[in-house]
Amino acid sequence: MEIDTGGTRGSCHWVYVNVNMVAIAVANSQSDKTMTKTINYPLPDDARLAREHLHHDGHLPDGILRAEIDASWRRSLGHGVHCTERHDLATESAASLDILLSSNRLLLDAASAELDYLKARQGKDGLIILCNSDATILALEGQADALRASGLSDIALGACWSEAARGTNALGTALVEARTMLIDCGEHYLDRLSPFSCTSVPIHCPQGELVGVLDLTREGPLGRVQDSTALLSMAVSQIEGRLFNISYPDDIVLAFHSRRQYLDSPWQGLLAMSLDGRIVAVSNQACQLLGDSRTRLIGQRCDSFLGKRPEQWLARVQQGSAGTVETAKGSFFYKTLHVPFRPLAVAGTLKRPAQKEPQAAELDLLGAGNSRYARALQMARQALANDLPVLLLGETGTGKEVVARALHTAGARRDKPFVAVNCAAIPEGLIESELFGYREGAFTGSRRGGMVGRLQQAHGGTLFLDEIGDMPLALQARLLRVLQERKVAPLGAGEEQDLDVAVICATHRDLKRQVEDRQFREDLYYRVNGVGIQLPALRDRDDLDSLIAGLLARLGAVNVTLASDLAGLFADYHWPGNIRQLEMVLRTLLAMRLPDETELGLQHLPDSMLDELSTTERPQSGRIRDNELELIRQSLDQHQGNVSAAADALGISRATLYRKLKQLRA
Repeated sequence: MEIDTGGTRGSCHWVYVNVNMVAIAVANSQSDKTMTKTINYPLPDDARLAREHLHHDGHLPDGILRAEIDASWRRSLGHGVHCTERHDLATESAASLDILLSSNRLLLDAASAELDYLKARQGKDGLIILCNSDATILALEGQADALRASGLSDIALGACWSEAARGTNALGTALVEARTMLIDCGEHYLDRLSPFSCTSVPIHCPQGELVGVLDLTREGPLGRVQDSTALLSMAVSQIEGRLFNISYPDDIVLAFHSRRQYLDSPWQGLLAMSLDGRIVAVSNQACQLLGDSRTRLIGQRCDSFLGKRPEQWLARVQQGSAGTVETAKGSFFYKTLHVPFRPLAVAGTLKRPAQKEPQAAELDLLGAGNSRYARALQMARQALANDLPVLLLGETGTGKEVVARALHTAGARRDKPFVAVNCAAIPEGLIESELFGYREGAFTGSRRGGMVGRLQQAHGGTLFLDEIGDMPLALQARLLRVLQERKVAPLGAGEEQDLDVAVICATHRDLKRQVEDRQFREDLYYRVNGVGIQLPALRDRDDLDSLIAGLLARLGAVNVTLASDLAGLFADYHWPGNIRQLEMVLRTLLAMRLPDETELGLQHLPDSMLDELSTTERPQSGRIRDNELELIRQSLDQHQGNVSAAADALGISRATLYRKLKQLRA
């Protein structure tokens, strides 16, 4: 049986399906050159038999497919979806897509960090998809182009992958089943999807309702199911935690579990509590752990099950971020995910520690063990206090948004909005309306009542422009004027409005080089680069031990240490994902240990993670090291020992020059 998935005469794609094998044949013709590639994947016996019956008899026999797949195929038949359907369904228009992304902004913001991490881990051979509760795609990371060429040409922002529209697929079926869904090769309802396997994990809001799905799609069979499922589940746990924090900024948010190792895992419970000690939200897992329904728990005072009066409990949270508590429901380990930045005024008895402002604690933790980095962070804090912009430079995963949030928290604007905009994640056609907003009727398809832009949302607080090096040139001129005049006008509006924001920008690109190449405006560069901070890559930091200790403390594992063999493995690894990767590894280790274990070792690492951490980069050869050191020496001699001038001549930062000197002399 042959299914033509479309294409032009010059570029065609075919998918051949038979009862024994799925074969993908891709033919491309450019400049009279032809290339054909065929990849064969055997179908599982149950999928092969079910598909054979469906094609030959037009119905699905009982007892062949897995129960959840069988039920989904029958629903697909009921929806009138044809398994041989080969036409791509239309996606949203640009204007409708703008509205779609704006209406799902909370979910996108909560998921952005995890999407970046999953892209680094799984994006080379797969596709990470985030969709909303309607199974409409909101974000794509990874090998989208490659998978489109293999038959998934309708994987795009704004495309709806509901079960009713496209039959059995992990995104749509996970929403129908309201649970994690794994679809192997051949188990998709549509024939053309047979070469692909997918894993989807639902995302719940604080009220327990489904708000979206996180998915990993690959070409070929599922493979190591446990690894991908655990990775997605942990990512979803982090997203749901952020949704809690975003939804309840004026309340205390806790994570808890009866077993310490399940904190920071998909099985932890989440609870939001007001400052007067009443429960305002609980997650589904929290309801299970407490053995009660959401309707009965919400509104209760915390002493009804936590065993302490509100003022005692709140004082305890104020003094520490983790601990244990004896309750009427049993003993629980807990950690604090969010505490309002304003003082907890309970009965007028709580006092702020005199020796250190709690708002600066996160900033101090980031610089602990590295005096140069700590000094740079304090300079950035002082810069913001004096209305100077801050530019954060560093590789992906070095924690630029974490630093930006810590700087905001440590400043006078801590009680005002912190608005983060990823300039690289928003399509070029939408970024202007996203930043500046628009009035009703500004363009065809604009939302009724218009939309408030991210710049105006940040009024009075802090605006964080992440990956500013990816901002289109045409938009850079308009942003420059806003930063100079401190006024903003939404699209379609004639009047300008005052704008009061502290500005933090970040990028992994070399902005100086971009200025030279005319890819970034020189005047904007000097406008955003008030105080520049170079965030060191994890492999270049000499405070790894203290950084790990700080992360473990933040994860509620204050008394946990690393075994010497694991610490050695960490020290030798090059950490391409930087701090984000390190934190996820630590979370995995903590989830795998037994309740009474206080030392993390190699036995707690999954095989795939152990294999990855065991790969090390070869050190530079002696000749390269000698040449590099000689160049540095020559530059220092030419500039009479002036480190800044020598670094500029070499095209590197002063911090990089110091770091290279230290490495080369080691």
